[in-house]
Amino acid sequence: MSAGKKFDQLVSIMARLRAPGGCPWDREQTFDTIKPFLLEETYEVMAAIDARDWAELAEELGDLLLQVVFFSEMAAEAGHFNIEAPLDAVNEKLIRRHPHVFGDETAETEGDVRKLWGEIKAKEKSAKAKKGAAEAGLLDSIPRVLPALVEAQQIASRAAGAGFDWPNIREVLAKLDEERREFEAVMESGAQAAIEDELGDLLFVMVNLARFVKVDPEQALRRTNAKFRTRFSHVEQGLAGRGKKFAGASIEEMEELWQEAKRK
Repeated sequence: MSAGKKFDQLVSIMARLRAPGGCPWDREQTFDTIKPFLLEETYEVMAAIDARDWAELAEELGDLLLQVVFFSEMAAEAGHFNIEAPLDAVNEKLIRRHPHVFGDETAETEGDVRKLWGEIKAKEKSAKAKKGAAEAGLLDSIPRVLPALVEAQQIASRAAGAGFDWPNIREVLAKLDEERREFEAVMESGAQAAIEDELGDLLFVMVNLARFVKVDPEQALRRTNAKFRTRFSHVEQGLAGRGKKFAGASIEEMEELWQEAKRK
C-alpha cells in the first residue's frame, strides 16, 4: 500500500472513530482535551530520537501524525476546514519559502537561505496587510503558550533575523557577565521578584549564546539531564554498596563517588 493510501486509511479510521456508533472516548474529545496529548507525543518523539531507537521513533511519529488528523477531523466536523487545508498550507509554504529549490533564486549557504526567508516573510506580511489584515509585529506570530525555552529560541532567532543582534559571540559573553553581576546584586537584596527577573535575563542570554554556537539549548540541557541521572545513580549505588543512604552520608563521600562517576 502506498504512503498516500495509508494516509487516507488513517483519515478514514479517525472519521469512523468520531462518527455515531464509533468510540465513545474519541467522540467526547475536543480541541482543548486533545491539546495535552499533542505536547506529550512531541516529547515522546524527542525521547525516541535521543535514544536513537528507530523502531520507537517510527511508532511515536505515527502517534504525532494521529494528532494532526484528530484535530483536522474535529475541525471538519465543526465546518472550519478538513485535512486538505493543512496539507495545502504546508505544501504551498514549503514551495513558496524555498525559491532556491523550486524557483529561480540562488542560495549557496545557510545565511543565504535565512536572508531569503526574511524577505519572503516580509512579503507575506505585506500581502496580509493588503488584504485588510491588521499589521502584526515581528514577534506576534510566536505562540505565547510555547514552553519558555522554545519561545525564547524563536524570539531570539526572529529578532536576530531582523538585525537586532550582537555583532559577535564575545559581546554575548560580555552580556552574560553583565547579567550575572546584576543577578548577584539582587540576590543580596533578597527581593524575590527581582531575583526571578534577573535569573530570566541570564537564561535568555544563555539561549542566545547557544544560538551563536549553533547548539539547541533544549537538546544540550536534555543531554546534561541524562548525564546527571547516570552520575547520580552511580553515587546512590556506591553509597548503597557501603551500606549507606544519602541521609547518612557526608558530602565528601558523595563528592568522591561523583568524581569517580565522571572518570568513567
